Amino acid sequence: MKPLKIIVPALAAVCLAVAAYFVIHKSTPAEGGGASAESALIDPKDGFDASKIPDDLNGLLVAYRKIIVLLADENKQGPKERNEANRIGQALFHENLVRLNNLDAYFDKLKTRRAVQREASFDNILTYIESGEDLYDADRLAFREVLVRMQKLIATEQTLPSIKLHKRVSDDLNALSEIEKEYDKELKEIFSRFESRSIELKRERWDDYLAKLRKLYNREQILKDYGIILPYPEKPEPLSEKEKDIFGQGLPAKTVVLTFDDGPHATYTDEIAAILKQYNVPGVFFQVGKNVGSIDGKGKELLNKNAETSRKLLSAGHVLANHSFSHALLSKQSGDSLNAEIEQTDKLLKAIDPARSALFRFPYGAKSKEGMQILGRLGLRSVMWNIDSLDWADPVPNSIAGRVLGTLEKEQRGIILFHDIHERTVKALPLVLDKLIADGYSFASWDGTDFKVVKGGKATPEKVSISTDYQNSWAIVIGINDYAKWPKLQYAVQDANAIRDTLVSKLGFPGDKVLTLTNGDATRNNILALFHEKLGHGQLKKDDRVFVFFAGHGATRKLSSGRNLGYIIPVDSDPEQLSVDAIPMTDLQNIAESLNAKHILFVMDACYSGLGLTRGGGSSAFLRENARRMGRQMLTAGGADQLVADGGPNGHSVFTWTLLQALSGKADLNGDGMITATELAAYIAPAVSSMSQQTPAFGSLPGSEGGEFVFEMRSEGEFLSAKTNQLSADAIALNNKIDGATAKAGSETPIVIKNLNGGEQKIAAPKMVDAPSRQLAQRANDSGLQLYREKQYAQAEAAFTEALKYRPDFGLAANNLGFVYFKQQKYAEAARWFENTLQIDPSRAIAYLNLGDARAMLNENEKAKKAYTSFLELSPNSPNASYVKEALKKLD
Repeated sequence: MKPLKIIVPALAAVCLAVAAYFVIHKSTPAEGGGASAESALIDPKDGFDASKIPDDLNGLLVAYRKIIVLLADENKQGPKERNEANRIGQALFHENLVRLNNLDAYFDKLKTRRAVQREASFDNILTYIESGEDLYDADRLAFREVLVRMQKLIATEQTLPSIKLHKRVSDDLNALSEIEKEYDKELKEIFSRFESRSIELKRERWDDYLAKLRKLYNREQILKDYGIILPYPEKPEPLSEKEKDIFGQGLPAKTVVLTFDDGPHATYTDEIAAILKQYNVPGVFFQVGKNVGSIDGKGKELLNKNAETSRKLLSAGHVLANHSFSHALLSKQSGDSLNAEIEQTDKLLKAIDPARSALFRFPYGAKSKEGMQILGRLGLRSVMWNIDSLDWADPVPNSIAGRVLGTLEKEQRGIILFHDIHERTVKALPLVLDKLIADGYSFASWDGTDFKVVKGGKATPEKVSISTDYQNSWAIVIGINDYAKWPKLQYAVQDANAIRDTLVSKLGFPGDKVLTLTNGDATRNNILALFHEKLGHGQLKKDDRVFVFFAGHGATRKLSSGRNLGYIIPVDSDPEQLSVDAIPMTDLQNIAESLNAKHILFVMDACYSGLGLTRGGGSSAFLRENARRMGRQMLTAGGADQLVADGGPNGHSVFTWTLLQALSGKADLNGDGMITATELAAYIAPAVSSMSQQTPAFGSLPGSEGGEFVFEMRSEGEFLSAKTNQLSADAIALNNKIDGATAKAGSETPIVIKNLNGGEQKIAAPKMVDAPSRQLAQRANDSGLQLYREKQYAQAEAAFTEALKYRPDFGLAANNLGFVYFKQQKYAEAARWFENTLQIDPSRAIAYLNLGDARAMLNENEKAKKAYTSFLELSPNSPNASYVKEALKKLD
């Protein structure tokens, strides 16, 4: 197992950045002052003081710190100490779950208090989380769940102070999510990002932070406080078969069992089940009895609504197992209480499925001889684990996945411990499954007597989510208009700049790694220098990707052998010296083979032939192993003696305009959130061929192992408003032609395109992948935004409606549906959906602006004023503020 000390410094970076963000959210003192303002916070009936921080808030932090101390320096601990530290760490974590329940009760009481007390209490809690003087930079991540609970409660109120508090909490949570995404970036990048906001950070190193915690807490003392004193080593007594636990080391090589503890959860269990369905792999769910029901005084089982989730798991082929009734520390219990913890859950599971599995897992792995005897009497088997994801302690999905995969690399088999009560587990699970499937692992489940590999346990190819798995993303972008000795071009520089913007703004390429040359800078020497000096000499890592885009002249020269040789033309090339100062495609082939990168894709908006390349992209079997196959691919705009078609919208060539549409998401033919090079070719080639005299070609360079270059799409997050840009008439007309030409790309008919030798190849149309409801909702919303920009309002309305069917609380789609109604002058319908948006997210300022516009169009002036005023209260410095102020004047 990877030592946590190595992992946690990256977590510290996350916490440091959280602290930096929270500094900007310090609260403003409440209006008013003096004794009367302070006394208003104390209820004379019961002495409730809204100015005091709940004790459970501090308890959360203390337990969080103790977990860090317990798990630090794992590599220096013996197996016994490590196991006990993990067990007590889990106990501390579950104590924090109790504290969170207590805080829920505290927040419920706040609902009955006066508004001034409620708002003051929330303000005090947020002020402490954001700027408490006794907090280290790495502490604040302990309060994520508190913020989530506060957000839900505040959202039920519609007063302006509550709306402001909701926005404040939302901003804090958004900051945590954003910083989590930045997990893999260097500390320097995180710090510089916040330095631009003039934020002062303590910036203590993780070792310094840990040293401070060790002055407060001692691992041995923590263990002792929880009843653990590690004995001197002694020879263990042999166990009978019934007393033996199942750990997973007896599984066949490269075989795993996926187990999920502590559910069922109202949201995350369903999402995990959807992921398992997508990958076609089984899971074993160790369920806590109180989560599915209770036993009344007569011993009758009373199931609750979560039991339906359990039934769905069974019908999907998963296994239900016993994880005690209340998740108590069973090694400290005996007699009737111990028996009830095990037997009551056994009864509840039998009520769900009479043939319930015979599996039991002791909470925290803490068993006793008496507990094992009860299992024997009930016919149950104890199941442990040998691969702990630590998802109960680690808040970062990438770190969780790395830990599981790192341990499996050593163990080569085993039972993996996850928990289906965390969002981070939902995020980490696909990362783990992508790698395990690529590495050829099998998945086992309980067959009634033993763990055995389930037939069809490996994911079917069409349901595998492709993982980019790239370490760094590089690009070389070249565009030349002003040739000295070749005909000048009109579109190439515009094309190159648009591609660069798309790579950075939509596809996640860092701006400093997108190397751009245009016009006079794009000489032969400068182009080759980018490849040899910027990308060569150890700059690239083996898991990097490189995207190359060239827009300019291409040429073909017939060699004495009769073979054609293609060239790209630098700005300083002489037509009479083609073989000397142009760049032959054979040079690009050699460069591609020499670069130390996983995948390289050349996209050339120029025409030539004679590249001498191999067959085109791989099948779905290649995609499944994409993480370990090298890929060298090329897509060209056309062949020899063909002219690149100018006249596309916004000054682009037809080829590059189609490429930009493809990269906006239209080339994601199977809806998995990824665009492979093969999908790109399948989308672009038929469209360009149908609209011009060009015949785009696609293929793999020699030495390619069938790997696919992959673009990962970012989810669209735009709330539609009057400021949203739409396409011009000529752009919409061309897109309609493209959509018509590429319609067959989404059908079952194979797509026929040219290979790079001039012959034909068939590309199988990819099948749509399964996805959880959240992903389907996002996919529909993204499609709706594209359709809106193309002014296809009926289709956009249907797409946003589809998004809300998958996810009724999707505020983004609710606003966007409202604006499509607004655009069609259906103002009453628009107003309803803007109101729905604000019920989902009352801090969403743009929805107030849209609502004000809709009410104004309906001549409901007072309602319009109220909506506009709320917008200005939430966003006084917005670029739309002047427009709203003018609108208010007109309504007076």
